[in-house]
Amino acid sequence: MKLRLDVTLTLPAFTLRADVDIDSSAIGLFGPSGAGKTTLLEIIAGIREPDRARISIDGREIAHLPARERRIGYVPQDDTLFPHMSVRGNVLYGAEALDAEILKTLEIEALLDRTVAKLSGGERRRVAIARALLAKPALLLLDEPLSGLDNARSSLIIEMLQQIETPILFVSHNRDEIAALCDATIVLDHGVTSYGDRRP
Repeated sequence: MKLRLDVTLTLPAFTLRADVDIDSSAIGLFGPSGAGKTTLLEIIAGIREPDRARISIDGREIAHLPARERRIGYVPQDDTLFPHMSVRGNVLYGAEALDAEILKTLEIEALLDRTVAKLSGGERRRVAIARALLAKPALLLLDEPLSGLDNARSSLIIEMLQQIETPILFVSHNRDEIAALCDATIVLDHGVTSYGDRRP
């Protein structure tokens, strides 16, 4: 995937200036808390309006498109599952069919008929990842997707993400997670990006 970002947004603490031109199927987004990582994902996903933006994925400009037309899968930190739907309903939202391998890897086959209210934090996180993957997006945005998961589950999910064809922009405070999954890294510090092919 070739990702081109030229984004500016004035925030109370600083001005976010993301200037990125990078080619990779798995890109890490790394930086301290409050650096603007989640804000940048929200701009790419079409959730937050920037002051100015050019965003292209493999040459397809999406900044002018509404969120529903961008073909972006987004797993935010607070997962935003639909509380009125079962796990099955959530996972199938935007998808054509279930994928047994994804359900098995994420260990949610037995949860399909549960209500969202009966899920633990880690289960909610895994359901949100499944929902995003099954929608077959052009780009998958993952904001701290492994938080709250034990090391064994985190390793299994990283292995699954390594094998999928969907390009990934992966936010984590954990250098080891980014090193295991990503072959390029964007560093965001106080709203300003730097990047390269080396891992953090």
